[in-house]
Amino acid sequence: MIGAIDEIYRAIPHRPPFLFVDKVLVIEGWRIVAEKYLSPDLDFFKGHYPDFPIMPGVLTMESIFQAGAILIGGMEAGEGAPDGIPALARVRDAKFKRMVRPGDTLTIEAEVVEKVANAFMMKGSAKVGGELAVSVQFTCAITPR
Repeated sequence: MIGAIDEIYRAIPHRPPFLFVDKVLVIEGWRIVAEKYLSPDLDFFKGHYPDFPIMPGVLTMESIFQAGAILIGGMEAGEGAPDGIPALARVRDAKFKRMVRPGDTLTIEAEVVEKVANAFMMKGSAKVGGELAVSVQFTCAITPR
């Protein structure tokens, strides 16, 4: 099971400062639950409303996309797939329900809804304290390096 940061590094190509998953809590079948602590000193908080810092919604979605990529990267590795990386192919139905602030911890979920060839149709969410911040449907594909 993917959990430690070095295992996350093996599953996806993202690295700090553009890695928005700190740890994987659960992988069950085609579902993943992960976390990201949002340190108040992250650079985007300095410039995204300096007097009222919030995490940009696209970065909150990025955390969901990365969790999905970790899930399918790990699944594909287990299936002996050709060398490739998970890449975002489509975004649909994004809904922003709550602001994400410095010091929050995101609980990130992603689930494969359907797999067609190398494409994975997924749905996901990010929550803070059990409260929905973002939900989105998206597609990731395994692409050649």
